[in-house]
Amino acid sequence: MPTSFDLGRPAADDETAPSANGAGSRHRVVVAMSGGVDSSVVAALAARSGAEVIGVTLQLYDHGEAVRRSGSCCAGQDIYDAKTVTDRLGIAHYVLDYESRFRTGVIDRFADAYAQGRTPVPCSLCNQGVKFTDLIAFARELGADCLATGHYVRRIVERGRSELHRGADLTRDQSYFLSGTTRDQLDFLRFPLGDLAKSEVRALAEQAGLTVAAKPDSQDICFVPDGDYAGLVKRLRPETAAPGEIVGLDGRVLGEHRGVVHFTVGQRRGIEVGGQSEPLYVVRIEPGQRRLVVGPRRALAVEAMRVEDWNWIGEQQTSVSVKVRSLAPPVPAKIDGGWVRFEHSEYGVAPGQAAVIYDGSRLLGGGWIAETASPSLEAAPLLAIA
Repeated sequence: MPTSFDLGRPAADDETAPSANGAGSRHRVVVAMSGGVDSSVVAALAARSGAEVIGVTLQLYDHGEAVRRSGSCCAGQDIYDAKTVTDRLGIAHYVLDYESRFRTGVIDRFADAYAQGRTPVPCSLCNQGVKFTDLIAFARELGADCLATGHYVRRIVERGRSELHRGADLTRDQSYFLSGTTRDQLDFLRFPLGDLAKSEVRALAEQAGLTVAAKPDSQDICFVPDGDYAGLVKRLRPETAAPGEIVGLDGRVLGEHRGVVHFTVGQRRGIEVGGQSEPLYVVRIEPGQRRLVVGPRRALAVEAMRVEDWNWIGEQQTSVSVKVRSLAPPVPAKIDGGWVRFEHSEYGVAPGQAAVIYDGSRLLGGGWIAETASPSLEAAPLLAIA
């Protein structure tokens, strides 16, 4: 286990050079603190190193709402827990009100994606926005040398260049959600937990006497702690709750659904259509017509996807591995212009998801899936979303 915080600078750097805050060889580290055990351990490691450490917690909900959201990220209890940790460590602590930015940059976009029949990835949006772009800007305003987070990923410097790699513990790896990170951001970021397992992190928290050592991990999207995604989207985009037709691949009406908000591509649960010879899955969603198109599992096979809004941390390559879901293993594929073509047909691929590109453990970049193509239709779009 590490016993100190590693700033992760290239070996050629002068360790005695002045830090960004002009304080000689003492470095200033800003730690993004969610109130959980991971970011709390990062703060403890940074404080142990002798650096000047500043904890920063984001308030993403109004105070009254936050107090009721105990157990979710950036809620009332979490802000209190972060404060308790910083008091224990004797470091400064700031709470930033980012409620408005979070609502427009993450929650509204999440609801819009559902309304468009897409499958959103809000954690990626949050990392691209308030958690990295805004927090890094704030850390630089404070004259910090880096921003440290509790993500389970590894930042490795090779030949003077920062690379982002999957976490050593692949069951905890969070690189999928960081594909929007820019090269400039990566130079400024530090991920001290990337080589650790969760059990080691909890042990470090216990050694440091942190009250959050046994705090459970949050399981749901932070702004939907009860897991009721449909309820949130219905409040924000009520048109998604309108009933409509369930049709087969041949266009034949098979039944009626209770609102497209309750469905995503690949879903089987909730399709109440009887008399079929095999289970039915949502193959595509046509929100404009309030229509679900369903079919057997084989209809979900995808051989290619068109990806847009690419962001590259590493060099662009043709033969790569790609992940389309956070818990899915990377699979071999080739990049052909704006299309990514799988070596073998994939399932569970839907517009709105992030497509994240790897070379071994190294994250090269990623983008957003705009449409997919089935093997039977060759390159013709099957799940096109305008």
